[in-house]
Amino acid sequence: MDNMYLVFALSSLIYMAGASRAPCVELNDGNLMPIVALGTGRGTAKENESVDEVRKAVFWALEAGYRHIDTAAVYDDEEQVGQGIAEAIQKNIVTREDIFVTTKLWNDKHRREQVVPALQESLRRLGLAYVDLFLIHFPVATKEDGSADYVDYLETWQGMEDAKAQGLVKSIGVSNFNIDQLQRLIADSRTRPVVNEVETSPTFTQESMVAFCRQNGIVVMGYSPFGFFVGRDSSMNIDKSALLQIAEKYGKSFGQVILRYLIERGVVPIPKSTNPKRIAQNIDLFDFSLTEEEVAVISGYNTNKRVIHPVDWKDYPFYPFGQE
Repeated sequence: MDNMYLVFALSSLIYMAGASRAPCVELNDGNLMPIVALGTGRGTAKENESVDEVRKAVFWALEAGYRHIDTAAVYDDEEQVGQGIAEAIQKNIVTREDIFVTTKLWNDKHRREQVVPALQESLRRLGLAYVDLFLIHFPVATKEDGSADYVDYLETWQGMEDAKAQGLVKSIGVSNFNIDQLQRLIADSRTRPVVNEVETSPTFTQESMVAFCRQNGIVVMGYSPFGFFVGRDSSMNIDKSALLQIAEKYGKSFGQVILRYLIERGVVPIPKSTNPKRIAQNIDLFDFSLTEEEVAVISGYNTNKRVIHPVDWKDYPFYPFGQE
């Protein structure tokens, strides 16, 4: 599957002058996915902002050239994502066929018979007839009250396959799976996941995960792509001088260099913002590329520490964070 990553390697050559627009990677089922996505959800709008900021951000992103929007049922913003998409379609900025929409199945809908109805609810909120990518959000099943439920993610995956067979989704994948879980899913399923969406950044590089997925034809999508360089943890004592020197060399911001770094590694970054200028900046990544040495320098910021610490599911079956 090395050809899958050729698109990443040549992305600066594929980019043409004009509006920034991410090139695509070919997934293992033959579908194409843009290699930068706008992240939405609880981290998109600040706590003091209305969820309507998500609608605006989606519209601004599509206007700026994004063609991939990432959401999830648990983010409670699918309706606003759909509104932003509908506005962009109404104003002839995009057609539905131009856009790649990703959403995710939450933990309390893991039984096979629950998967298709859960996706149908997501589609209703989004105002769409189908999504392009549907992911199992975590390999952990819960009841509606959040308590543990013993449902094997292999059963959940059968429901995902049902959704694809019914034409409700074009591609199916997973999120927050570790390597052992991916190996088991590949060995015991008819359909290989096209994506594993996990936290990936210069401060949490996930080298083994990225290598495993590359070897097995699975694209890594990376949430929290800026790691400890932004947010409430950005006060960590990190010497940014090497990163800033690289940014100065290319006339880019350090954030753009980080996103380009992930692309160079074959990771699809998922930056979040509700600032129209920052949204546009975060996709202006295809008129430069980094050297192998620069990628190595940026990887040197790795701390092997997560920014996102999910609910403590360690006592639940199939807990995902035992191995990267």
